[in-house]
Amino acid sequence: MNVFSFDVGIDLGTANTLVCIKGGVVLNEPSVVAIQKEGRKILSVGEEAKRMLGRTPGSVIAIRPLKDGVIADFDVAEAMIKYYINKIKKQTSLFAWRTRIAICVPSGATAVERRAIHDAALNAGASRVFLVEEPLAAAIGAGLPVSEATASMVVDIGGGTTEIAILSLGGIVYSQSLRVAGDKMDEAIVNFVRRQYGLLMGESSAERIKQTIGSAIVPQASDEIQTMSIKGRDLTQGVPKEIQVDEVQIAESLAEPVAAILGGVREALENTPPELAADIVESGITLTGGGGMLRGLDHFLAEHTGLSVRVAENPLFCVALGTGMALEQLVSAKGRLHGYNRQ
Repeated sequence: MNVFSFDVGIDLGTANTLVCIKGGVVLNEPSVVAIQKEGRKILSVGEEAKRMLGRTPGSVIAIRPLKDGVIADFDVAEAMIKYYINKIKKQTSLFAWRTRIAICVPSGATAVERRAIHDAALNAGASRVFLVEEPLAAAIGAGLPVSEATASMVVDIGGGTTEIAILSLGGIVYSQSLRVAGDKMDEAIVNFVRRQYGLLMGESSAERIKQTIGSAIVPQASDEIQTMSIKGRDLTQGVPKEIQVDEVQIAESLAEPVAAILGGVREALENTPPELAADIVESGITLTGGGGMLRGLDHFLAEHTGLSVRVAENPLFCVALGTGMALEQLVSAKGRLHGYNRQ
């Protein structure tokens, strides 16, 4: 029966959706859908739709169907999942009459939010749906020994949520889901530029600044300070304007969301049983997700926790890869993971 089955692992993120099939990640596109206001007709999905953000005419809107890691617009999210599944089937030339999907959910998602994700995947054409806890998937994808009797700590910083978890023996001992992640960092940059320069800029521009000169640690005066130009609308005169910002200013603007993530990490460590805390002293903390790539974040967390902190290899792909690997275990029945719901 498995010959005619198509197994898919999906990291349904607030910022990006990644799809994994056996062999690796085959799709990585923004979680954005452009729709026509009248009739809500889907016009484009993914990269093309993202380019429309803030640039659409009145009759078209580009929206993100997910907010803080959970579905905010059910119909659009369902259409997006269906579009990506069909795209993968065409790309891989696979014939299958059954599609099994493992899809990750934030550890803090409510029962209603989990049901919405499950139903969206089912309505998109899945014959069976498995929900996998996001921090568990991140840890598996990062290659952590989650099935062993030793503690592993993962901090997955996505677009909408930061998932912090302590794992041992194939399950989650402690988890916390913060609604502070990449989007809040972008928002902090937008607010800083508005306050400091009276300039209104888009979230896409803020994201580029974060990726280019963003840092969790304020550079020293002796360091070579990078600068970047920003274009936007002057709030006073209402005309287009260009300014220069440097990485010191951006690091200061990111201080609040970075401090919130540190607070979540400290709270997780305070709630860790002593035996597992001893393991974490040895194994340290692993960062995954796009936010984990913020320059200097690993050093910042290491300095304030006294633990070793490393960024996983391919941090953007960890959750998608881990979701796919979890699905393989669930389907083969060779392993039993505690961080999933079988539907």
